[in-house]
Amino acid sequence: MPASSENGSGDIFEGNGGGMIGGTSGGAGGIALHEVAQTRYLNYALSVITSRALPDVRDGLKPVQRRILYTMWQQRITADAKHRKCAKVVGDVMGNYHPHGDSSIYDALVRMAQPFAMRVPLVDGSGNFGSLDGDNAAAMRYTECRTTPISSAMLEELTQGTVHFAPSYDGTKSEPVVLPTRVPNLLINGATGIAVGMATNIPPHNPKEVCNALVKLLDNPELKTYQLLAKDAITGPDFPTGGQILNTREELQEIYKSGSGPIKLRARWERVKSNVPVSSCTSRKFLIA
Repeated sequence: MPASSENGSGDIFEGNGGGMIGGTSGGAGGIALHEVAQTRYLNYALSVITSRALPDVRDGLKPVQRRILYTMWQQRITADAKHRKCAKVVGDVMGNYHPHGDSSIYDALVRMAQPFAMRVPLVDGSGNFGSLDGDNAAAMRYTECRTTPISSAMLEELTQGTVHFAPSYDGTKSEPVVLPTRVPNLLINGATGIAVGMATNIPPHNPKEVCNALVKLLDNPELKTYQLLAKDAITGPDFPTGGQILNTREELQEIYKSGSGPIKLRARWERVKSNVPVSSCTSRKFLIA
């Protein structure tokens, strides 16, 4: 005899081994477990892809980044204003637009302010925002922020009806679906994200080279992506930490043509002479006493 249990509504669910939920295998209300799992996992995957982990190609931002910049724009914490507490920004983002933990919102804000993480930072931070050595940023109650001038170019047309707005998660406010950016942010700052079943890893590029490539593309819209690799256009990725790219021109052309491939990078080091004792020096460079 199969085991059975009763839920709070009085309905009986029988464990008859038929792979059905909500009733017996022969009942009209039975649903195959694999069908339910497939549908709900697909909904979950699409939610993670579009609403959390991957950037939008139009403004190059993930939802949490877009909501941070939009909130700072609403509060007039712009490049020509004074810095405001990060805790204030994080709290407003979480309460109005992004129903997730404050730590994830603050981590995204910190990364947008780190010059070693972003080719062109979108947030101007004041205080301890971490280091390249892996040191964490100070708590949000100690740090302050405001947008950078390049962020203004991504936000200033919000009042001109250039983008669509959608209701926030609780329906009390509205937020832009995408920012009306005039900056090719996705190419300049790149993006890294892991979703469900897919991921993105776009390297950053030099802003001047990207603009030169865009001018060439406007002159000749029929140009292929790999044809934009030239001395007067994009020469390859440009990482904020510097380094030397070891890929050949042919390898880079193939990477840009196919959309995937490894970028081989190595660091550079420099010798400097100094009279400061090595024990009291905090420089990361090699010293010759």
